[in-house]
Amino acid sequence: MDRKHGSKMVAPIIITVILVLYYIGFFVICAFMPMPVVLKLLFGLIPLLLAGVCIFVLMERIKEIRSGEEDDLSNY
Repeated sequence: MDRKHGSKMVAPIIITVILVLYYIGFFVICAFMPMPVVLKLLFGLIPLLLAGVCIFVLMERIKEIRSGEEDDLSNY
């Protein structure tokens, strides 16, 4: 990874880490709240799925940056 691409990847990585930590924290809080198991699963799985989507989108963004497709809007 060269310096040019590395600097463009910093912001997406930081934002993804913050969001994933938030979603995991929400999952942990839901796991310890007194509520029926069905609600725990519902309220717990949704944030974990969102964390997975965030990680997937980050991987796609890193691929775009490395391939040189940073400015997608200029194609239209």
